[in-house]
Amino acid sequence: MRIIGLTGGIGTGKSTVAGMLRELGANVIDADQIAREIVASGTPALSEIAQRFPGVVMHGVLDRAALAARVFGPQNAEARAALEAITHPRIAEAAAAKIALLAAQGVTIAIYEAALIVEKNLDAGMRGLIVVTAPPAVQLARITARDTATAAVAQNRIASQLPEEEKRKRATWIVDNAGDLAATRVQVERIWKEISNG
Repeated sequence: MRIIGLTGGIGTGKSTVAGMLRELGANVIDADQIAREIVASGTPALSEIAQRFPGVVMHGVLDRAALAARVFGPQNAEARAALEAITHPRIAEAAAAKIALLAAQGVTIAIYEAALIVEKNLDAGMRGLIVVTAPPAVQLARITARDTATAAVAQNRIASQLPEEEKRKRATWIVDNAGDLAATRVQVERIWKEISNG
């Protein structure tokens, strides 16, 4: 099976691109969705998070905004690393299980959508990488509209990720998602055609 990575900074629209790929018939494994599943009520990961970050779990439910305030931003690298130590091994294990299931079903191509593919050097084991890009002003507008976050919080989340130019260097394909959806869809269709014929 060929695994193709799909990544992009927060607010660039990688989930939108993932949705377009699904519409074209791609099997997409969403690391964000897995991350939500592993911190559901009653899970070991949620218990560990509650111990490490007091106050972010209320009545057995993770307060994502409270956790984000504790781990995002350049000054919070140690806290973010602690969170990743709890969640990332579990995400990797669950993703590997999903890939194995698809392979058993005869699927030959899977898209792995995750924010930190380049940061964690996961693309080294993949057959290609799609990087979704958008200007910082567009990212800020999307984050504040979607998460009702303040501009300062949104800026911290952008700053906590690897600069876009570093991701571009590793890209096999780049999707410019600064314009309208029709323009993005044209790019995605071209890329999927290349991947499918590869």
